[in-house]
Amino acid sequence: MEDTQGARPAVVDEDHDAADRTASQVGEIGRQAGRGLRWSVLGNLVMKAGSFAMSLVLARLLVPEDFGVYAIALAASQFVIYINDAGIIAATVQWRGKLEEMAPTATVVAITSSTALYVIFWIFAPYFAELSGSESATGVIRVLTAVNLVYGLTAVRSAALLRRFEQDKLTKANLVGFLVTAPVAITLAANGAGAYSFAWGQLLGAVVTGVLVVLYARVKIGFGLDRAMAKKLLVFGLPLCVTLGIEGVLLNIDSVIVGDALGAKELGYYLLAFNISSWVPGLVGTAVRYVALPSFSRLAEQDGDSVSEGVQRAVPLLLSIVLPVGVLLGTLAPAVIAFLYGARWEPAAAVLSFLSILMVVRMLTALVVDILAAMGSTKATMWLNLGWAVALIPSLIVGANIGGIRGAAIGHAAVALVVALPLAVLTMHRAGVVLAPILSALVRPIIGGVLCAAVTLALTYFVDGIPFVHLAVAGGAGLLVYVLVVVPQAVLRQLGGRVTALIPARSR
Repeated sequence: MEDTQGARPAVVDEDHDAADRTASQVGEIGRQAGRGLRWSVLGNLVMKAGSFAMSLVLARLLVPEDFGVYAIALAASQFVIYINDAGIIAATVQWRGKLEEMAPTATVVAITSSTALYVIFWIFAPYFAELSGSESATGVIRVLTAVNLVYGLTAVRSAALLRRFEQDKLTKANLVGFLVTAPVAITLAANGAGAYSFAWGQLLGAVVTGVLVVLYARVKIGFGLDRAMAKKLLVFGLPLCVTLGIEGVLLNIDSVIVGDALGAKELGYYLLAFNISSWVPGLVGTAVRYVALPSFSRLAEQDGDSVSEGVQRAVPLLLSIVLPVGVLLGTLAPAVIAFLYGARWEPAAAVLSFLSILMVVRMLTALVVDILAAMGSTKATMWLNLGWAVALIPSLIVGANIGGIRGAAIGHAAVALVVALPLAVLTMHRAGVVLAPILSALVRPIIGGVLCAAVTLALTYFVDGIPFVHLAVAGGAGLLVYVLVVVPQAVLRQLGGRVTALIPARSR
């Protein structure tokens, strides 16, 4: 009896030591992820600012029909990019062993997959273009999908940078590539290249980025095929590949359906609105995805409680960031379109009002997919996106044929809210993630979003009709209300103190 009692303090000490080690490891993962997220956000911010400036120039050099043709080619390219590497990037990031052991096999699988897909899309490009309502898109599709050959060649190296939380190097490579893309696209557009200006600009920029990724990754270039390892990679990667392929359908099938039902001009309006609604997913969402998979993969190596705790922190934080943007884009869509692109693009405003809802849902479901993939539940991600797609396609067809581009946007938003969100919650619950604590954390963001919308809509009736005034007054007031409701007072006081400290004493 005495021996047993004497052993208890040692057991307790061991438990405390294990808990301390886990906490230390989780903290280190958090620090690495935070650094990677900061670099990713910074890089995406610069990229999006540059892309926005480029789009303003191209909108004045090209006609809506050119944007429509590009939308069709982009739909094909984006679909391919999601399934391009057979899930090898995610499999590499999530790999539990040494990277050097699997890199040769993973490289062969990724290159084989991307090459095969490019050949398939080269052959079927004319049929895809005809199905989308614009046969002239064939050549643009063939140029733009060649970007995915570059991604296949560099897949394992890109994954190595993500795995090591070296998002700074990946960001630098992408920025240098964009410095090639922009001048090439603008020069070609000014010389009458039309939609080809987008395609050639992106292809040349991707080549430059790919070269830099290979140099930065410091992974020995080798080729080999271990069948057992290839099978292990594909068992993990193929369901995720299917998931991402369906995600590509979810993001691009509307371009095909709208183009076929309404023509290239209406599709151009729709594409402009969709691009604006994609700013935040492109800026914040891409940055989050760069760190979510490696971060939750490392947490999954600890225990299930660590994953649940990470989810309980990440979801409310993400919603708090994206919800006000969605509300402001939705309520101020006419002013946003008129201020940025001019009156001739006004039909896009009705689309943007509803696609802003889709934007918020896209951000949340993308995070869910990455969390499930990090836990190894790639089949669950496949069923999530498949259920969304099955409901979306008929909704888009009916919406476009009854309500035009506005009807298509309404169908998109409705399915996202009614189908996609409940499926995301269900799949997370079935994967063992504890979600109940999240509900209380979502109350303040939702109340803040409702009040933000109410204030913004009310002020639009009392301010001058100039778009900039609408954005500054109504948007500024709505955002202020949201911040006052959602951000804790202690944080506001702390920020206020820092701002006050920056003001010189004489000016107070």
